[in-house]
Amino acid sequence: MRSALRLRRTIAATGLAGSVVAALLSGPAAAAGTPAPRPRVEVEIPGPEGGSVAGSGHVRVPAGGVGRPGARLSGRAADADGDVAEIVSNGPSADRLDVVIVGDGYTVDQLDRFHADAKEKWGEVTGVEPYTTYQNLFNVWTVDAVSAQSGVSGDPAQGDVKNTALGSYFWCDGIERLLCIDQDKVDSYVAKAPQADLVIVLANSTKYGGAGYNEPSQKLGYEGISTASAGNAKSGQVAIHETGHSLGKLADEYFYPGTPGYEHYSGPEVAESNISVLSAEQMAAQRTKWYRWLGETSPDGGLVGAYEGGGYYVTGLNRPTDNSIMRILGKPFSLPGREAMIAGFYRHASIATAAVPTARTLGVHDKARVTVPQLVGSGAKQPRIRWYLDGRELTRFEGRTWVGVAQAVISPWDRRTHQLKVTVTDPTTSVRDPRIVAGLSDSVVWNVRR
Repeated sequence: MRSALRLRRTIAATGLAGSVVAALLSGPAAAAGTPAPRPRVEVEIPGPEGGSVAGSGHVRVPAGGVGRPGARLSGRAADADGDVAEIVSNGPSADRLDVVIVGDGYTVDQLDRFHADAKEKWGEVTGVEPYTTYQNLFNVWTVDAVSAQSGVSGDPAQGDVKNTALGSYFWCDGIERLLCIDQDKVDSYVAKAPQADLVIVLANSTKYGGAGYNEPSQKLGYEGISTASAGNAKSGQVAIHETGHSLGKLADEYFYPGTPGYEHYSGPEVAESNISVLSAEQMAAQRTKWYRWLGETSPDGGLVGAYEGGGYYVTGLNRPTDNSIMRILGKPFSLPGREAMIAGFYRHASIATAAVPTARTLGVHDKARVTVPQLVGSGAKQPRIRWYLDGRELTRFEGRTWVGVAQAVISPWDRRTHQLKVTVTDPTTSVRDPRIVAGLSDSVVWNVRR
């Protein structure tokens, strides 16, 4: 059933003829001696360039792309290939959400352009809330993948083939705007970075396109890969939309009018937080889904409610707002969408990092110190910092990022070992779900003694 649904999504995107559809749905019989099928992975197709809809459904494509071998590099190209740089540094990888950007179709003489493109694309991402407010929770790495030729396959014409490091190509699965990659080649470069929680592949192209590889990597642990054209502004919006899936675990909010099989959803409640079979009244009565946001003005326009259509179905599923970025490119995340994205950020990042090691007992001349990322924007509420000694709050130190042991343990005759703890909490009003609120706090503990 699921494979048939995926195929119908592809049909909606490509407009395949009925006879071809029937043949694909029935499937060919396996011929004796036929090579084993290549592994395939599900990707999201971006919406048409001339429209505003964020996507056109999903299709399964070869994980290894078209399987073209890359050229052997030598000299300067070989020396530069695989170089790693940190273009945004906000703390240790263990406590930050690490984004790895890899370029494709950049020759050794174009690496400066790749680095500039990577910074520009990350600037586009952090121009969208909640990335703007939480940008200091991220580290961003670039990995130089040196290509033998400039540009990527399928640009400008379908038959154009380029010899590139990652095997990027337009016209993936016959869809011009679908920009696919060889995932093993991408992984070989991503693995060179210290840590990867999210991957962006930038193609050296101005052509509109992209793809969302939103299945978490079993090998490297990242949440997903977004592909985008470095020189196309709308492709950046595609990448941001895809992070709504990979980090926010949000569903698509667009739907397929006039597509057989997608007129009405009649199944059970869905798992994603931003689509539901329930009406606004039912959500409020059952205190579920996005009921805490009902009636609030959302940054993408209008009031949060239950708008008909979503999850590819015209009716039967509702979405929180009319036109968030999970439906329309260029729009902000809705209020429930922002909440889900913040939850995704905190799955990987910590708001409190020990600036003094916790492995040893601190003495009378030592200071316990914590690093706390600042939240960006005039309206952002800064994290609350509170200190405790053996569970008793030291209110006089609230807001400080360090406390001396002699200040915490006042009595000079006290030779016992104590626990000094700092707790940092994000007081954002953009999160209302108590289960998510519980993840917005982190603590660091030291053993201390005078």
